[in-house]
Amino acid sequence: MAQKSGWGQKLPARQGRGIAVHRSFLTYVATVAHVSVGNDGQVTIPRIDMAVDCGLVVNPDRVRAQMEGAANMAISNVLYSNISAKDGRIVQGNFDAYEVARTDITPDTRVYLVDSNAPPAGAGEPGVPPTMPAISNAIFAATGKRIRALPIDTTQLKAA
Repeated sequence: MAQKSGWGQKLPARQGRGIAVHRSFLTYVATVAHVSVGNDGQVTIPRIDMAVDCGLVVNPDRVRAQMEGAANMAISNVLYSNISAKDGRIVQGNFDAYEVARTDITPDTRVYLVDSNAPPAGAGEPGVPPTMPAISNAIFAATGKRIRALPIDTTQLKAA
């Protein structure tokens, strides 16, 4: 995974890689996120690499699709999805006010399946949890600023 993701290779200023690992539904997922943070604080994610051990894989394309979707859901949670309340009511009444990641920001997502003889395990949800901290760790590597709340407040990431 380290070699495939480019881990350890030098990146330009305000770019970074971050890693996180997670286990759920009897599945292990390691995610490396590559991010770029503009001087204005805007975050782009050019690439995500995911190594997945979900036991015996019956349909590799389906597992890859699930992990790609998990990466996009995690990007939504990290960068956009905010639910706020005002006067005891949720402000975002529908998807026109609740922003999610769309295809125009989808990164190059590479999924590496681990050969296993273990029984088949979960291949949907396990990709979301490690992707969020991998992105946050990559932002720290790029800017030196730790992410303490989601979605990210990009005004805190502006270049000094």
